[in-house]
Amino acid sequence: MSLFKARDWWSAALGEGEEFDQGCLCVGDVDNSGTGHDKVVVGSYMGMLRIFSPHTHKSSEGGVTDAQLLEVQLQNAIIHVEVGKFVSCSELLHLAVLHPRKLSVYSVSGHHSLCIQSMDGMLMFFEQDSYSFGRFLPEFLLPGPLVYNSRTDSFLTVSSARQLDSYKYETLAVATEAESRQDPDLPLKTGGKRLMPDWTFVLGEQALELSVPSFSHASSSIFVLGERNFYCLRDNGQIRFMKKLEFNPSCFLPYASVTDGSTNLLLGNHTNMLLIYQDVTLKWAAQLSFVPVAVRVANFPELKGVVVSLSSDGHLLCSYMGTDPSFFTTPKVDAREADYEQVDAEMKKLQKFIREATRTQDILRKPDAEEELTVKASVSSSVDSPSQALIQDVDGLPIPSVTIQVKVKASCVVQSSKLTVGVQPPLAVTQDQFVLEPMGVGSSTVVVFSAFLNGRYPPADLTGDITVSFSSPTGVPRVLQSRFSLPLLLVCVPSSPAKTSKFKITVDTNQPPVNLNAIFPEFSGKSEDKDGNTLALQFLSGAKVTVVASKTSQRYRIQSDSFGDMWLVVKELVQRFDQHFSKLGVKDFKKSFNGPLPLQDYFLSVDHHFQLRVSAQQYQDLLSERAVQFRAIQRRLLTRFKDKTPAPLQNLDTLLDATYSQVIALAEAAEENRALLEEAFVRLRSATHLLVLLLSLLQGLTPEQTAILEATLLPLLQDTPQLGWEESCDAAVSHLLRTCLSWSPKDQATSLAQAGGPVLSLPHDTARLKKHITLLCDRIGKGGRLTLASEANAPVPAQVQNLAAPGGVEPIAEGAGGGEELELPQEATKFIRKKQPSKKVKKDKDSKEKKEVSRDPSEATVREEAGGAEEPVKEAKREKKESSREKKESKKDSSKEPKEEEAKKESKKESSASKEKKESSREKKDKEKEGKDAGKETGDKKVSKKASVKVKEKKKEPEVGDG
Repeated sequence: MSLFKARDWWSAALGEGEEFDQGCLCVGDVDNSGTGHDKVVVGSYMGMLRIFSPHTHKSSEGGVTDAQLLEVQLQNAIIHVEVGKFVSCSELLHLAVLHPRKLSVYSVSGHHSLCIQSMDGMLMFFEQDSYSFGRFLPEFLLPGPLVYNSRTDSFLTVSSARQLDSYKYETLAVATEAESRQDPDLPLKTGGKRLMPDWTFVLGEQALELSVPSFSHASSSIFVLGERNFYCLRDNGQIRFMKKLEFNPSCFLPYASVTDGSTNLLLGNHTNMLLIYQDVTLKWAAQLSFVPVAVRVANFPELKGVVVSLSSDGHLLCSYMGTDPSFFTTPKVDAREADYEQVDAEMKKLQKFIREATRTQDILRKPDAEEELTVKASVSSSVDSPSQALIQDVDGLPIPSVTIQVKVKASCVVQSSKLTVGVQPPLAVTQDQFVLEPMGVGSSTVVVFSAFLNGRYPPADLTGDITVSFSSPTGVPRVLQSRFSLPLLLVCVPSSPAKTSKFKITVDTNQPPVNLNAIFPEFSGKSEDKDGNTLALQFLSGAKVTVVASKTSQRYRIQSDSFGDMWLVVKELVQRFDQHFSKLGVKDFKKSFNGPLPLQDYFLSVDHHFQLRVSAQQYQDLLSERAVQFRAIQRRLLTRFKDKTPAPLQNLDTLLDATYSQVIALAEAAEENRALLEEAFVRLRSATHLLVLLLSLLQGLTPEQTAILEATLLPLLQDTPQLGWEESCDAAVSHLLRTCLSWSPKDQATSLAQAGGPVLSLPHDTARLKKHITLLCDRIGKGGRLTLASEANAPVPAQVQNLAAPGGVEPIAEGAGGGEELELPQEATKFIRKKQPSKKVKKDKDSKEKKEVSRDPSEATVREEAGGAEEPVKEAKREKKESSREKKESKKDSSKEPKEEEAKKESKKESSASKEKKESSREKKDKEKEGKDAGKETGDKKVSKKASVKVKEKKKEPEVGDG
């Protein structure tokens, strides 16, 4: 920061909301007064042209008004202003004003020419008041600064290649006409030459401004202000010097220096500084009150060398560089004795406040804290006129809309609050997001919007959510939620009752029948039944639902041709029954459903939704295949086109067109299937809500149990390609069947021990899901309690508690059986209770099992499974009890074994004797040989049998001896 600042000599604030830039300021004797005193000319982008003659004033009143010579509103924006002799036959100065599509010269004449650069890179030249010619700059992208060098009669500009180009006027005059390039219908002029710059200088950055000072003929310099440097070049493009800047410049102006061979430079930057350089040496720095976008030096009657600067928001300042000292002095503070007790008490209070603030950071809300915002939503009881719906009618029925008014009241200062509205599809609102204005203490804001039906199927829910996000006064983000309910008349109209329907539901009550017209007053005016026993509602985009009240009994029947469409009517009927009898003071009102659950009707919606999901996956696979094929054909064609020797396409173009048509057709079919899938999911939600309501009425479930059941059957609010309703619902239902609805405590412990299951994916069919849902309803009907606790129906015994420990039981893979547990055979359960045998017996056991694999493979597999299951159960008390039992069993087995061995030996002797009788007809030599061989074989068999018996005995020995 500089010690000095630019001293205000004269200043003015120009307009409100106007914008200015570099070309909007110029100085000169524009009124040709002959005194040599300059005037300040300012033009704005709003088209306002002002001319000032600044002078000092003794009083602050009327200073700007007295100095202003002219203020006129032009029709177009002012891009650039300049003073010069622009009119022929006159030596007077005139004012040239450049507009976006027009050039105007006001009350001046002279012999200067004009050059205008357009946005498309065309230079247009005007001799006095007539157009001369136009030329296009080569390799043009965006216009850059443009300046004329009178010493070399050339034009300087900075191209998009970030280099400084110099074009002589003579070169521009003989180049190709711009009109011949601009209009392709005109014949091409062959006399012109290609436009090339005389010299170029690479800057490497974009230039902000160019200047060619003409105050001294001896100094031939070109100044370029870049984004990080300023350059000084000679007229031939050679660099004289450059200066690297440590700030972002905004404007500059070279002016004459008192030292020969040097140039002074006024340079403004974005830190409100005005710097004065002599070549590359900083000579002075002054502080301004704004960022200058244009700066000039002017001479006024009372002061010469005044710096005129202009800001982007219209602050015009005439200042001079001075060293006037600041006369500001710090005011004296009244000295008073400090009360140390009061200061100490205040310090303790502040420290306590700081500790509390740093401990919680105001993130955790206090239970007794007052809400910063309160949100209250009110829904209009009548429909809008006219309707705000995007779809005006469906099948000839007009679609209404209702207005929702949300009032947000603040109890503290609230900044940057946003309100978001969400409704269930196919409902929609006129505006779903609102940015609220900052609110003070006690202030309120009202937001109004309309809701309507925006689809051709009824919604599954008529409730909407309001979410307000804001920041507390301490900067902690907060979220506040509220909910509103839309009326039933938004989606249906009264109609004539239907005599026959496909689906029927009967709801029983313990109170006398109620007049339906009193329960639904909004539909009573157009209802055909005046007795109130029948009410028929026609959904705007669905089926007809009829409600019939029994005259003799206390039953109500709801019937329709669509199972899911009955949900909204049944829900509204049950809710209005509760409200009606609560107003009458009836406390023992009960409602129930006695009929069988319509599971098969519900499963129709499940199957329809599943088939659409399968179709969506098939469309996705087909699209992937066709896309790969399309890209492969494109590569082949590109290779053919790039080849220098053309080759026949071999019908690749035909194949490309056919593949493209298939891709488009598949994409349209997939999009249509996606819309059908959204509709099917909404109808499935409606059917699921209806099933949950009927099940709760049938079993008398509490609100907590109903919420658990609803969260189980509706785990998702919408389908995604990665996770769908079928697999999510199946996992949730299976969890309930293994935990709170399981009759066995062992199943509960096993389910708790499972760390995780398989990855959820689209199932092959819905048979397993439907089986689980049926089993869920059956167990709830048999007295199962829905709770989140693991000890729902039976306590977990102490022997099974260790199974629930981490690592106690491996996760059980679910098979295709659908949740049914695997029952081990009795032989396997017998082995589970025994310890592993010793190493020696284990080797004999392995050798025996290898021999007996071919005989009985099932026994080998069972024994292997049993051997693997021996490890987790090791309890000392159980082992002692089991060993005593096994001793008794082993004694019984040992008494039976000798008898079995004698019987086996006798059978083998009989078999050998029969063989000898058959071989008597053969030769004696053969008999002897075969007799010897038979003897050996029988001996081997006897030895092997004895060995097997010994192995069995040895196998049982360690079991007996374990005690």
